[in-house]
Amino acid sequence: MVSVNLWSEKTGEIDRFLSKFYNTSISLDKSLNWEQQYKNPIEIAEIIGTFADNSDDFLLAMWISLDKGVFIHVTENNADDIIKYLYERFPY
Repeated sequence: MVSVNLWSEKTGEIDRFLSKFYNTSISLDKSLNWEQQYKNPIEIAEIIGTFADNSDDFLLAMWISLDKGVFIHVTENNADDIIKYLYERFPY
């Protein structure tokens, strides 16, 4: 199982990002962090791409975990490489 973690120092920022990503209203009760686990690692490619494409619009940090206890900081600069790696490592 893999996970996506979002952090922000600005209240409501995660809500705004997730509301845009899921195209529905999200309310996390002013949470400054969010974690979602996925059974299929390829599923996280879309949220990584959306995060990278909109990084200038949100005050967020994203970390992903593909292996237990190992976290990768996702940035606008490495998002494409991470997505390519996902498809190479998990081709099915």
